[in-house]
Amino acid sequence: MARAVVTIAVARTIRSDLANMSVVTNLPVTTVLGAGAWGTALASLLAAKGVSTRIWAREPEVAADIGIRHENRRFLAGFDLPAELEATSDIALALRDADAVVNAVPTQHMRSVLEPVSRVLVAAGSIISVSKGIEMGTLATPHQILGEMGVVADKVVALSGPSFADEVAAGEPTAVTVAGVGATCVRQARDLFSTTSFRVYSSPDIISVELGGALKNVVAIAVGISDGIGFGRNTRAALIARGLAEITRLGEARGGDGLTLGGLSGVGDLVLTCTGDLSRNRNIGIAIGRGDRLADILASTDKVAEGVQTSIAAREMGLEAGIELPITNEVCAVLHENKDPRQAVLDLMSRVQRDERWK
Repeated sequence: MARAVVTIAVARTIRSDLANMSVVTNLPVTTVLGAGAWGTALASLLAAKGVSTRIWAREPEVAADIGIRHENRRFLAGFDLPAELEATSDIALALRDADAVVNAVPTQHMRSVLEPVSRVLVAAGSIISVSKGIEMGTLATPHQILGEMGVVADKVVALSGPSFADEVAAGEPTAVTVAGVGATCVRQARDLFSTTSFRVYSSPDIISVELGGALKNVVAIAVGISDGIGFGRNTRAALIARGLAEITRLGEARGGDGLTLGGLSGVGDLVLTCTGDLSRNRNIGIAIGRGDRLADILASTDKVAEGVQTSIAAREMGLEAGIELPITNEVCAVLHENKDPRQAVLDLMSRVQRDERWK
């Protein structure tokens, strides 16, 4: 409770600082689709900056909570939200006259949520996707899903990096990357989100940025399993380093740049998600390592841990590309095939010896 009081105070201070800054012109009317913790934190950041911002919540009670109480007690409890932030559970209303759209819908639900409003998305000035994952079956990342709906590639931007929603909402210093093939929309997204507490870098490498954000969740589950078993820092560090090697191999096989994955959206997000106590994916791994059943863990929360389904999609992507992903494969076996976590670790340690730079 003490932390909540402190973070509310910090968030108010940040919003006050932003309000006292010179007015930023030419900021687009922005709609955030998805009122989970991440979508709410980003909507709060934009509204506090003075951007005309609306947020769409699937649950009417969440929209009412944000619009009337200026809180999101279900997904981002303990934070005051700007009174200027509008909220609705009517997606068509949320998108009306929006210049920019922020997609915070979980990757596995993007098609079902966004296809009915695809015409509006196609007409929008830009779409900034902050979802992290790989779609089951199609193996598509968020920007590819949007492309299949008819959104021009130049208009799609991905935002990713080491950023827990609670800490962004509290105004703690954070740095992320925005990436896309359309330089104009990338610059606009960078300017839209940049504040004194939220630093935004730009990149043309949307493939690496999206895959880094998706695959780090799988490695975080592996690290959590190790922590839950009781293994120490040696094991954790090895999993993070070799996990980055897997992410880089797959990213490069899909056309990405390994250098990008050495930055914020790769190693930065990987380290945060594998070591931070706020990481949902790591916490699922910890519970698995301690002997809990995945079904029971998922039934106890309404928050999304993308790594559970991404592990299956990533394994299939690796097979399709002819890339070995040993950590990903073992996470899949533990989560979905009831493999004993200790046996998974033993099998990783007993693999054929190789050069570290082997691809």
